[in-house]
Amino acid sequence: MVNDKLFKRILLAGLVVVLLIVGFQKITTKKSLKLYWFIPDGVRAEPNLFNVYKWAQEGKLPNIKKLMEQGSYGYSYPNFPSHTPTNFATLLTGSYPEIHGVNDGPMRALGKPLDKVAVPGFRSTAKKVPPIWKTLEEAGYKVGIISVPGSTPPEVNQGVVLRGRWGGWGADFHAINFETKGNLAQRIKQGSGTRLFYFGPQLTQYIDAQTPKGWLNPPQSYSAPMEVTLDAWGAKVYAYIYDSTDDLKKNYDKVSFSKDKQTIFANLTQGQWSDWEEITLKWQAEDKQVDVESDFRATVIKLDSDGFFRLRLFYNNLNSYITQPEEASEMVQKLTGPMVDFADNFPAQLIYYPEDKKTFEDEADMSFEWHKKAVSAIYEEFAPNVIIHDIYTPNQMLTTRWWMGYVDPVSARYGDVSDEEREKLWQEVQDMYKKLDDIVGEILKVSDKNTYIVFTSDHGAVPLDKNVFLNNLFAKNGWLKFTIDSLTGEPIIDWKNSKVIYLKMAHVYINPKGLDGNYQRASGPEYEKLRQQVIDTLESLKDTDGTKPLTEVVKWEDAKEFMQLDPERVGDLVIANAP
Repeated sequence: MVNDKLFKRILLAGLVVVLLIVGFQKITTKKSLKLYWFIPDGVRAEPNLFNVYKWAQEGKLPNIKKLMEQGSYGYSYPNFPSHTPTNFATLLTGSYPEIHGVNDGPMRALGKPLDKVAVPGFRSTAKKVPPIWKTLEEAGYKVGIISVPGSTPPEVNQGVVLRGRWGGWGADFHAINFETKGNLAQRIKQGSGTRLFYFGPQLTQYIDAQTPKGWLNPPQSYSAPMEVTLDAWGAKVYAYIYDSTDDLKKNYDKVSFSKDKQTIFANLTQGQWSDWEEITLKWQAEDKQVDVESDFRATVIKLDSDGFFRLRLFYNNLNSYITQPEEASEMVQKLTGPMVDFADNFPAQLIYYPEDKKTFEDEADMSFEWHKKAVSAIYEEFAPNVIIHDIYTPNQMLTTRWWMGYVDPVSARYGDVSDEEREKLWQEVQDMYKKLDDIVGEILKVSDKNTYIVFTSDHGAVPLDKNVFLNNLFAKNGWLKFTIDSLTGEPIIDWKNSKVIYLKMAHVYINPKGLDGNYQRASGPEYEKLRQQVIDTLESLKDTDGTKPLTEVVKWEDAKEFMQLDPERVGDLVIANAP
């Protein structure tokens, strides 16, 4: 029997974060109720600068305006910490982290070593209470889930799941950059920032070009041509870098791409993209390697006249091993084409050169276009009663280096651009919101008089002006011991001889006897003395202008009361930084 109270619960859950709700009238029967819950990630909305409702009323967001006219809307705050996994878990369970347990993305736990993630916050299994899709399915609803963090491994049996995000389930192939190795200065600068979530697979590879060998009828080059092997996810693509100018000087300007050096599928200049190409990738599935049929696009992010290159392969984000049921991948792509889920990577890779911005914008446009098509595709192929749909690109745009710092007056970088440049950046930001509105328009098209539409976001975004490297501070005080890999710039932690370490996103772990082995809470006078020293050090931090980067430092035993966090999954201290 369908429980009408479930829909009241859904609407209340939507009230947690920025939302728009429209309830179409004349609902005939309980079984005819439908829900489309659209949760774009990181969409800032507030009454002063990012006044989405004003933009809608001015006609800039006509579909959101329709929701406002027929429903209700307002603002609210995310819970701490205000980032994706925690707040999605809150939205989807209707509870705070003290109940659902998702305090963070990469979480450590008692009885597990600190050098590895014990509980991945993006996995469905991280939640200690069931999410709304399980409740709905038990009540007889068929649920479709698109790109929602915390939805994989799948927890629905009768519905459809199109990719989660970073849940460690299925064959997930991330885009890869390939850049001239040179003197390794850029590689060392990035350090562990080249890895997915700072500890996963490489997102940028630094390699040197070689003399071409084995190419059939390569393009003529007026400077010595170069070859680069783009080797990722068990498949190789070859890039032939050449000079087509015949201007009597070194002037590399084009790259040919081939899968076998016999047939060139694209000749590209800087900023251009190839079409989609089929490719067979390798996925390590537990104890065996599996061939996965996929697609990719190649682009030249940057190519200097002297031959410096920065290339990128973007892989189709959807395949039969990352959907449930397996056939959903082919069924959906028949209508949408290969999936571009979101722009860039995490951590961001498209932030180091001016040319990166165009690549980001290209991927963002492809992402919005795919998600717009997905709205009708999932209805047409699966006819679910409920759809829960996320797109991560807004978060990527508002937290990357290219926009927020120049449009928000509170940023230290606000004055770094002219008024004309800022106006252009504002237009680009509002264009992104317009693309979100276009997706809402598609949702309206597939909705009927019995459909509830909920539009929320998990959190917003503000400018980041300064980084505070707490682990460098702890090392300076003698509490943390580490070395830096001279080839990669990645830190190598001496856990046995370290007493204090900061681990993302808000946790400081402390043990005066060392941090190696399976972690347990320390106690006693020596521990309390060291913990107080760390607190005093953190609270004394301030910038040259007197601004303090931290707003609060809380002991683990107080984290539940003051921060509504699960005490089993926090550090010895939890820190809240100033916005």
